[in-house]
Amino acid sequence: MNTTLRTLMPAALAALLALPAWAQMTPVGRWHTIDDQTKEVKSEVVITEHDGVLTGRIDKLLRKGADPNRRCTECTDDRKDQPILGMDIIRGVRKVPGKDVWEGGSILDPETGKTYNVRLTPVDGGAKLEVRGSILFIGRTQTWVRAQ
Repeated sequence: MNTTLRTLMPAALAALLALPAWAQMTPVGRWHTIDDQTKEVKSEVVITEHDGVLTGRIDKLLRKGADPNRRCTECTDDRKDQPILGMDIIRGVRKVPGKDVWEGGSILDPETGKTYNVRLTPVDGGAKLEVRGSILFIGRTQTWVRAQ
């Protein structure tokens, strides 16, 4: 019995250590958004899932001097003049069957009020999230970092 236990313990430990990495290959969680030019952390977005649909909400503004009362004056939909803090900026995203990619929804840039098609792809074992916003074939990709 002692030999069997010694044989099974390393395998069980390896399986337990692999669980957190496997569980994190999803966009669900807290993410730090990064400014493209300054590389400064701008905000913390919380992505949640309900009935297979992802939503991302700005939970914290982290940039120095950020106005917590700022509103989306450039928005043209139901978010017009709403506070940016607490705003849903990702809507309607679903997992692509058989892939670690989520798409089919939209992402809002609250600074410009523009809405883009979005694709979310966890990378680096789920430690980072590639967020691609596009209109037709034109777009850009940001890399968000999972908040600890």
